[in-house]
Amino acid sequence: MTLIMHQQASRIWLFKAALICIIATLLGSTFIVNNKVYASIPSTDAFDLTTPATMLIREKAIHNATVLQSIGFDNVNQHIYVAQLTQGGLQLPGEPAAVSAAVRKASGDLTITKLDFAGNKLSYMYVKGAGHGVSIGVEPGIGQNGLPVAYLWTETDSFDEGGGGRGTKLARFPFTDGAVVTPNTPWLEKHDIIPGAYNTTASIDMEYGHLLLRYRLNGVYYFDVFDLEQVKQNNYVSLSHIPVPAVATSFQGYTKHGSYAYILEGTSYGKEGSVYPDGNVYITSVDLNTGVTLERKLTRAGYTLPFREPEGIAIQIPDMNHPEEARLAFGFASTVSSTDTTKLISIYYKDVFR
Repeated sequence: MTLIMHQQASRIWLFKAALICIIATLLGSTFIVNNKVYASIPSTDAFDLTTPATMLIREKAIHNATVLQSIGFDNVNQHIYVAQLTQGGLQLPGEPAAVSAAVRKASGDLTITKLDFAGNKLSYMYVKGAGHGVSIGVEPGIGQNGLPVAYLWTETDSFDEGGGGRGTKLARFPFTDGAVVTPNTPWLEKHDIIPGAYNTTASIDMEYGHLLLRYRLNGVYYFDVFDLEQVKQNNYVSLSHIPVPAVATSFQGYTKHGSYAYILEGTSYGKEGSVYPDGNVYITSVDLNTGVTLERKLTRAGYTLPFREPEGIAIQIPDMNHPEEARLAFGFASTVSSTDTTKLISIYYKDVFR
């Protein structure tokens, strides 16, 4: 398909999405279009992307030496979860020998590190056969032992088309210190929300009770919003279905807060036009009811970091008694030094609404 045809298809989807939301708002109910059920998401304020960013943590170590891929917050228990590709040369329990970085990437093996809100490492686990880790969801809950636990939503059933493993389904499981989870682990729940989809990842919006799904189907990336509790009951009713806006550089993560999705893009210094000190890191806000881009703004947050690759974006709520004080948090990978390429994580945030 030519670029013009792609653009025409995107415009058609945007028109349909806008028309659907107008009708849904007027009718105040859900309805079916092309076998999909739609309902407008209650409108909320959006983060002001023009405001300066504030540092949350800077240059903290995570479990492996590889670049972080995504972040997620357990705002109830005040923990940060960080996903990264499992580094090469490790032999995990149940493996006959050490596995190379190339095989880890092709298999979609992830390492998840648990940090406190100050960035101190608490524990870790491994998720094999997951995907690239572009986004992870975090759902605070209570475990079978009656103690607080975070349920993670990751990719699973990874498939490698040649550029590395990418998930085809979603997995939900409790974070478990030191565990190695595979697609066949009995206590891992699987959700095949969009059959035939690829690059399937999720972000959890606990404040509004939604799961935001990003996936690729027939070569096109989409965002769909679902009621989280309904998904857990295997009831997959899409509340919003829009094409994911194209990015100018590298797609580095997404999240949701209310009726808006937020996209992080950019590269490390020296790649795709990224030049110190401005770089090329952009955050974009997208109206999930219409598919229309609200803002796309450059951020110079963490500009003094060496390497400085943007990776991961999520919602932090420091005090659950005050959800109106939510933060749009986004991560950067940096290096220990010019001779030690072990990657560190820094997180900055914006907390002003339009």
